[in-house]
Amino acid sequence: MNISRNRNDDAFTGLEAAIVLIAFVVVAAVFSYVVLGAGFFTTQKSQETVYKSVEQATSNLQMVGQIYGIASASSTQIDRIQFSVGLAPGAPSLDVSKMIIVVTQPGTATVRQLAYSDTLSDSTFILTDPSNGDAPLPTISGQQQGTIKITVTPVLTRNNKINIEMRPAVGASLPMSRTAPAAIQQSQILT
Repeated sequence: MNISRNRNDDAFTGLEAAIVLIAFVVVAAVFSYVVLGAGFFTTQKSQETVYKSVEQATSNLQMVGQIYGIASASSTQIDRIQFSVGLAPGAPSLDVSKMIIVVTQPGTATVRQLAYSDTLSDSTFILTDPSNGDAPLPTISGQQQGTIKITVTPVLTRNNKINIEMRPAVGASLPMSRTAPAAIQQSQILT
């Protein structure tokens, strides 16, 4: 007996096309997910780079008020300088123990790099908290302010200039230049 079967391949071809179409859609969805994920990752990394560069380029530290010259030994020379500092609005906490202050005096060949310490000397500066009995302050955060004290070596005499540059570990440096007044008293504002 010879049985002939008629086969209808139309339904099978439609099923194959549907499977292939679904496979293409799934592959395209996975590919687009990967591409979008890579795009979001790249955007996030570029945003972090912009924030870091802005943080490095701006000074987080700002001077608050005046710079005072203190004459402790005699009334003809200034041997200590002090001024108040705080953080710029929105700035992150600052580790003052990693900051360096460079002090130069035009007319003398003196360039001094001062490191943070909890005691004042010719090679160190101190940052104190005036709201806490002048206790040493190794970090500044939020709206906190501190007073930096520097010993001036050689001493600053009348009409002489002094340059002070604060270099924090993160952020731009903050340079200042002041001149001693013509008449030195026990305490005066440097202009």
